[in-house]
Amino acid sequence: MNHYPSSIRKVINNLNKLPGIGLKTAERLAMHLLSAPESEVLELSRNIGELKKTIRLCSQCFALTDSDLCRICSNPSRDNALICVVENQADMVAVEKSGAFTGVYHILQGLLSPMDNVGPDDIRIKELLTKIEKGNVREVVIATGTNVEGEATASYISDCLNRFTVNITRIASGVPMGGELKYVDQVTLKKAMEARHAL
Repeated sequence: MNHYPSSIRKVINNLNKLPGIGLKTAERLAMHLLSAPESEVLELSRNIGELKKTIRLCSQCFALTDSDLCRICSNPSRDNALICVVENQADMVAVEKSGAFTGVYHILQGLLSPMDNVGPDDIRIKELLTKIEKGNVREVVIATGTNVEGEATASYISDCLNRFTVNITRIASGVPMGGELKYVDQVTLKKAMEARHAL
């Protein structure tokens, strides 16, 4: 890589820091940027800059958004009395793509993991309980993965919600044990959502 000018080496190094981008791919991308029209490169640069300035968390579900409410929470046709609890944005997107869910989401932004010192105060469980306390929720679907952390988080949330008069359900089988939602195909996820069961 030393045979490139320092400005190109800097871009290659920056691209190489991105997940899934090895040195050869970073080099290829840098060469593409160099040969692309200046307007495209400047637009990419602007968009990356705006990404950090404009993206924030939805004030209701904690999804990524560029306004106070995400497009799901601001959609009046969504059922606000039905909440699907997921680990992260990728899991929410996976459930959305299945087309099986018409409610709103609550993104925990993590799972309980005592081995990694992640406890209930480190993820957004308190915010979920605050929503339930307001009394407008009919059902909470717990859609965390079926790995150890996902099951432990589901069990903990279920225990916390038992004091409320709300139906607590868990997505059904079809999601493989140890699997992560973002890797499950949409048909399987749709069937799992439709066949959810009480905890």
